Amino acid sequence: MTKRLAPIHLDAYKPLREVVVETLRQAIQNGTLQPGERLMEIPLAEELGVSRTPIREAIRKLELEGFVIMVPRRGAYVANITLKDITQVFELRSALEELAAGLAAERITEEEIETLERMLVEIGEHMENKDIDRVVAADVAFHEVLYKASRNDRLVEIVHNLREQTYRFRSFSMNQPGRLRKTWEEHRLLVEAIASHNESQARKLARMHMEHSEQTLLKGMEEAQSFTTEQ
Repeated sequence: MTKRLAPIHLDAYKPLREVVVETLRQAIQNGTLQPGERLMEIPLAEELGVSRTPIREAIRKLELEGFVIMVPRRGAYVANITLKDITQVFELRSALEELAAGLAAERITEEEIETLERMLVEIGEHMENKDIDRVVAADVAFHEVLYKASRNDRLVEIVHNLREQTYRFRSFSMNQPGRLRKTWEEHRLLVEAIASHNESQARKLARMHMEHSEQTLLKGMEEAQSFTTEQ
């Protein structure tokens, strides 16, 4: 395995195993570790400057998240994500995002509403400046506030897992003409519904947003012809 990963710098606020998981997950998402590539504990441990134990634990967690597959008598490999996989993930995400939005409409605080409104302004500014990295970071933070407002920790954990599985394909959606602006408008309407404590409208808008996100992602992937279809 060619050395491509930088040694880990310990985070005083996170256990080593979590830092290793995040590092490997990001390497898969950004393509540093390619689909079908074998993940060998010793080379990875040497590259990251850690022991094999956190590598082994990270691989197990990434398997549960769908990033890694274990092949009997052969080892761990970066998972190939098929069109079927993505469709199934979005089916689950659509249901859970709808639930999260509905719960948030019931349980959100005034402070959280103000935070979401400020974030919309911030995202809009980053879009005007064409700063995609900041748009992505602000969008993630926006959803974190919304999920927290659901007051359901188990729901938040599951949604995080599912979102991570599609992050590596995020660029396909963002590169679609007009999608960023459309996403911002969908978020604005969702915040209005949640701020009005309109549960049914919040659920409807969240479901529509997920449908549009899936359609845009699949369109971008088809145009790039970079996904693996199942026979």
